[in-house]
Amino acid sequence: MSGRGAAAERNINPAAGQRPLPLDCCGGLNNVDYSKMDLKPLDEFLKLINIRDSSFCIAVIAIIFNPVFWNVVARWEHSTRKLTRLFGSPYVACYCLAFVIILLNVYRSHSMTVAMKAQGRLEMMDRTVVFYTGVVLIVLGTLLVVSSFLALGFTGTFLGDYFGVLMDEKVTFLRNRPISSGLGTVGFGILCSTH
Repeated sequence: MSGRGAAAERNINPAAGQRPLPLDCCGGLNNVDYSKMDLKPLDEFLKLINIRDSSFCIAVIAIIFNPVFWNVVARWEHSTRKLTRLFGSPYVACYCLAFVIILLNVYRSHSMTVAMKAQGRLEMMDRTVVFYTGVVLIVLGTLLVVSSFLALGFTGTFLGDYFGVLMDEKVTFLRNRPISSGLGTVGFGILCSTH
């Protein structure tokens, strides 16, 4: 074997003749004895959630449906331009979809509020520090959402690019998805600060 071939073989199998190293400290999750795990905290948490409650189911459906709906409609519009033809203008079509998105988000927020009021509550959520953490998260999330809205404009925020309404240049701002991050932060803040 030439020197180059022997070197390649050594690189392919550097641990030849040695015991294989475990992937992690436990040798993999197959070596974990789940029967010895203390699942009491998880069990107590799950007792607070009633997944058979109709308001909970409606909230989950609204949370899943909204982004699926507007992404499907926007992609359909991008490939067919049927909403633009129906409304006569890409701007009017985008404003109409934005109006529907806003209404769906109001309904989603309402259904989440109803579901949260119907569910149990962890005792730690009643602490003052959790409340003020929630207020800070709401302010931070709102700042992300508003600043993103100001940078993107109305059509930029509400999927205008799918309607052919493009900005002069790409807007780069903080992260790839500041509105989503901001909305998630606001949602978590509301969860923490509601009593």
